[in-house]
Amino acid sequence: MTFELKSIHPDPSQAHKMPYAPAVHIVGACDLMFISGATASKLYHDHPHRDEEHVHPHSIEEQTRNAMEAIKSILDEVGASWKDVVKITKYLTDIRDGDGMHRAMRPYFGDWRPASTMVCINQLSSPGARVELDMIVALPKKG
Repeated sequence: MTFELKSIHPDPSQAHKMPYAPAVHIVGACDLMFISGATASKLYHDHPHRDEEHVHPHSIEEQTRNAMEAIKSILDEVGASWKDVVKITKYLTDIRDGDGMHRAMRPYFGDWRPASTMVCINQLSSPGARVELDMIVALPKKG
């Protein structure tokens, strides 16, 4: 690996309280990959949207897992892992779903905590979608 990812915690004794790092420092040369927002919908679906392709489970945990699995397929395609994710933007239609979303994400990331922003918005791209995730990934430079 030609780079190192370092979580930045101004007060490391408080890090256990947070499901994310206040910052991630990329030390060394790498390539960046920007992953488009993923919802509980299938990664590949028709545009314009067809309602039958966007029937979502109600559970925020299940919706989050569906989005994470779509993102995992992208990480797998380029040989990356969850520990290569440096930034997540989390969009929720109900801010009270944040804890459930974080519970569903925890098994994917293990002890790694990327930098993160969580935003509450009025509506996502398909009716019934409650969470959308986009990510920035640091990858080794290709020779």
